[in-house]
Amino acid sequence: MTKAFDSIDAVQDTLGTQGYVCGRPLATVVFLATTLGRPVFLEGEAGVGKTEIAKAIAASLGRRLIRLQCYEGLDAASAVYEWNFPAQMVAIRTAEAAGTANRDALQSELFSDDYLIERPLLQAMRPQPGGAPVLLIDEIDRTDEPFEAFLLEALSDYQVTIPELGTVPAPEAPIVVLTSNRTREVHDALKRRCLYHWVDYPTFDREIEILQARAPEAAAALSREVVAFVQRLRTEDLFKKPGVAETIDWAKCLLALDVVTLSPEVIADTLGAILKYQDDIQKIEGSEAKKILDDVRKELAPA
Repeated sequence: MTKAFDSIDAVQDTLGTQGYVCGRPLATVVFLATTLGRPVFLEGEAGVGKTEIAKAIAASLGRRLIRLQCYEGLDAASAVYEWNFPAQMVAIRTAEAAGTANRDALQSELFSDDYLIERPLLQAMRPQPGGAPVLLIDEIDRTDEPFEAFLLEALSDYQVTIPELGTVPAPEAPIVVLTSNRTREVHDALKRRCLYHWVDYPTFDREIEILQARAPEAAAALSREVVAFVQRLRTEDLFKKPGVAETIDWAKCLLALDVVTLSPEVIADTLGAILKYQDDIQKIEGSEAKKILDDVRKELAPA
């Protein structure tokens, strides 16, 4: 396997060129995973940057990003391949009309690469320009246990089997990133095949650094107010706490409105950028938002 990064520092520096601020523990996991050819398993709340790291790795290395978005009921066939049934039927009817329908020859033709629709897992096993691709298996916790079992085999040997064609091994192991929002526990057997990291909400200073990287046009004072306000919201009893993605979205919304400092009115107008449930919005808007803003400004005030 071609070594993707020379060192842990190189991981941080390279991902930084894509605007991804990576802490050393996560950078260590990425370095070891890419060096040893092991999948990375990232767990954490929604919006903390799990999916973004796969995108940043792919962009920084110039590799193709292949994304498998998981959902309930996802099966191996949908994740690996399908046959182009309409095209196969046209070929059968054409052969019959021409009187050239040799059964064995036709079957060999119909189940060839010409009629194969490659899905993400099969695509990830194919050689790609620029090196092995980055395979993002997003929200694995949404799938069922049978798919987990199948994935366990696919990621152990980095190969998939198509009954009509045989086994397709990867010439070079893809860089695999699995993410989970922990809506259910993923089986230990799958986790043991991976290098694990819990992606937590960032500290105040780290979130400021992230915001400066993703929304550099935001003034320092506004960035500090935005991050402090969002971090305070995460301590509230909310149905869905805002992630880093919401912090970035909110800052960009405020910039689009030419806002230079937070006010209760501005917060009320833009709460939908950081809170996604009406019950949470009703709980925070009005006097509660003003109280949080006042507390935030006291904390930010120089001693």
